[in-house]
Amino acid sequence: LTSLSGGEYQRLLLAKQLMHPQKQKCLYIFDEPAAGLHPFDIEKLNVIFLNLAENGHSVVIIEHNPTMTAIADQVLELGPVGGPEGGYILKNHTSE
Repeated sequence: LTSLSGGEYQRLLLAKQLMHPQKQKCLYIFDEPAAGLHPFDIEKLNVIFLNLAENGHSVVIIEHNPTMTAIADQVLELGPVGGPEGGYILKNHTSE
C-alpha cells in the first residue's frame, strides 16, 4: 500500500468502510477524492457520497472539481490565497 497515491488510499479505505454498514452515524472527510479519476468514475463516487448522506452520515469534501461541488448542500470558498494569507471564507453557497 505504500505505492498508492493519497486518493487511491482514500478510496480503498472508503471501500473497506462501506463493506460493513455502520450502525452509528459517521463523519467522513475526504481530501481531493476526485484527483486522477475519469469523469465516469467521479459520477460513481458522487453516488456513493450521496448515499452516505442519505443514510444520515456527514460528508465533508475538500475538492476543486466542479462535478463534485455541484452535488454539495453547501460550498465554502476559502481564500484569498494559501498559507498565512488564506483561510478566510469568501463565499458560502447553499444549494436550494
